[in-house]
Amino acid sequence: MKPFAWILLLLAAAAPAWAARKTTVLQLKDMLMALDQAKKNDEEVATQLKDIDLSEELTGATRRELDQYLPGTLSLEQMNVLEGRSAILAPPSSDLPATPAPGLAGEKAILAKAVNYVTTIYMQNPHLTAFKTTSRYQDGVESIRTNSGVTNNMPNVGHSWDLPDMYMRFLGTHSEPTETNKGVEKIEVAKNKVPWGLNGQTSEGGAGAILSVILQEAADAGKLRWLRWERVDGKQAAVFSFAVDKKKSHYEVNYCCFPVTQDTGRMGYEGTAANFQTATDWKGFKTIVGYHGEFFIDPDTGTIVRLITQAGLKPTDFVHQEDMRIDYGPVVVDGKTYVVPVDSFTFTEVVPNGDNYAARYSVRHTLFSVTYKDYQIVIGDNTAQK
Repeated sequence: MKPFAWILLLLAAAAPAWAARKTTVLQLKDMLMALDQAKKNDEEVATQLKDIDLSEELTGATRRELDQYLPGTLSLEQMNVLEGRSAILAPPSSDLPATPAPGLAGEKAILAKAVNYVTTIYMQNPHLTAFKTTSRYQDGVESIRTNSGVTNNMPNVGHSWDLPDMYMRFLGTHSEPTETNKGVEKIEVAKNKVPWGLNGQTSEGGAGAILSVILQEAADAGKLRWLRWERVDGKQAAVFSFAVDKKKSHYEVNYCCFPVTQDTGRMGYEGTAANFQTATDWKGFKTIVGYHGEFFIDPDTGTIVRLITQAGLKPTDFVHQEDMRIDYGPVVVDGKTYVVPVDSFTFTEVVPNGDNYAARYSVRHTLFSVTYKDYQIVIGDNTAQK
């Protein structure tokens, strides 16, 4: 391949294949109603939804209202993507309460209740098990290319270079038991497993979004700010923004695994073109980052009903983005009520091929939608509340 053509190929790989149009929730509703009146089928509606990038949160209440206009599973899948990708955004202004801001004294009182709630109630939650179900949506390449061995690494355009699917689609659901103790989820990292890079990178847990740690760091950083009132599950919540610098952060981003390819030499024979000799290994990405986000607090009790975090990652990192929202709600276990995680959304952008030559220029977006159900106290655990 000529050098100029190779440069064009790299630029094409780096550029987005499509540009979604920014859309408000009201515009989305109008579009779905028009498609419904025009009797468009499931595939046609799904195709329209793929080209949308919401500028506002698609709340659960609005989502349930709009489901009546979805003709089938394909459009339902794309609405799941829109709901998850907009989960960290503010809802339409028309959905926000008209209540005046509480003032400095009121803000301090709400934050004091939140600190008391986390330290005396949430962090005292007993050792619990739950059933965790994760649905995964993803765009980009299905698998990575390693090009290990004695091979020519220059792909044949139109033959070995597979075009990625640039639209997010449902890949599957995985269910497993999990444990929380004093409000912290226990992350099991399997050993001797096939690298996740073969079918899509995933978080190895890390410190991540630990509610008590984040509240403490946000308070220490002195960057807690009143933002707005918002309704969560029909009840008014006080929303505060926060930011934590990397020097004061314990937020760990830890993903596995990314291919790293190196030249080990070249091999050629008389009268033949030289082939490149390469070797590929797997490498994790692990770093402590600064982060920012929002607390959603019940002003009466201090209960934190929602937490949003956005990791401060660099364009040169293998992981470009990790945005997370966790919703907390009451569950009754053995006759007692505990507030625990009930749902979460995590949206990531990674460089799936790591340092693997030209393929490093592509990115992959993944949306994880998680639900927690069937909480139970661990039998015999002496941390259970009396």
